[in-house]
Amino acid sequence: MPEQHRWLVLRLEAPLLAFGGVTIDAIGVTRDFPSLSMLTGFFANALGYRRVEWEKHQALQDCMIFAARREREDPVGYLTDTQNAWLEKNDKGWTTWGQPEGRRGDSYGAPHRRFRDYHMDASVTVVLRLLASAQDLPDIDLLAFALDHPARPLFIGRKNCLPSCRVFGGFVEAVSAYDALVKIPVHQEKVNCVRCGLLGRGRSKARTSTELWIFPIIATGVLDCMAEHEKSWRAVSCLKG
Repeated sequence: MPEQHRWLVLRLEAPLLAFGGVTIDAIGVTRDFPSLSMLTGFFANALGYRRVEWEKHQALQDCMIFAARREREDPVGYLTDTQNAWLEKNDKGWTTWGQPEGRRGDSYGAPHRRFRDYHMDASVTVVLRLLASAQDLPDIDLLAFALDHPARPLFIGRKNCLPSCRVFGGFVEAVSAYDALVKIPVHQEKVNCVRCGLLGRGRSKARTSTELWIFPIIATGVLDCMAEHEKSWRAVSCLKG
């Protein structure tokens, strides 16, 4: 029989969610699913890693395998936050090292503007496990503990995206990320469809990702119709181990 793995379940819910993406000039978009680097930073923050400890970040990222499922999303789409700041030559700003920092050069003749996209009132379920790793890396139980006892406040993507519920959603035993998501009930009463993505790659060199439309049968409490898409899902999951 295939080996069963222990998967950590995360509940990512907030009034605003941001999963990052390619930022061009002042336009900051957001992906539909969390990325590997975003989850690495999320756990690194919970564990108390400092940003200069890049070896710890890289080692943690190399061991992750995960998949995500959109439980709820606003039909309106994204919320774009327009941020405006009028910067003058003599303006000073607060810094993390305790000393105010000033500006150099001429003052701007117009405000500095940037745009940031967010998911509104969204809910995303993530299942995650770690590949066999060195002894100095955290195990999945320590990750779970850090979610309930974080070294620093948790935020989902951006610092204004504070979780609205407990992030730690327990554990599930399953062979693959696909099977782990199947075992987790959809918690919304009225859902037409949910989207799933197999995204984590761990140490695998494969960088393929996929997005599937799944139609749940709520009466049974599980995603029975996911079986119809199992073949195409597993074609990708086999690349991820």
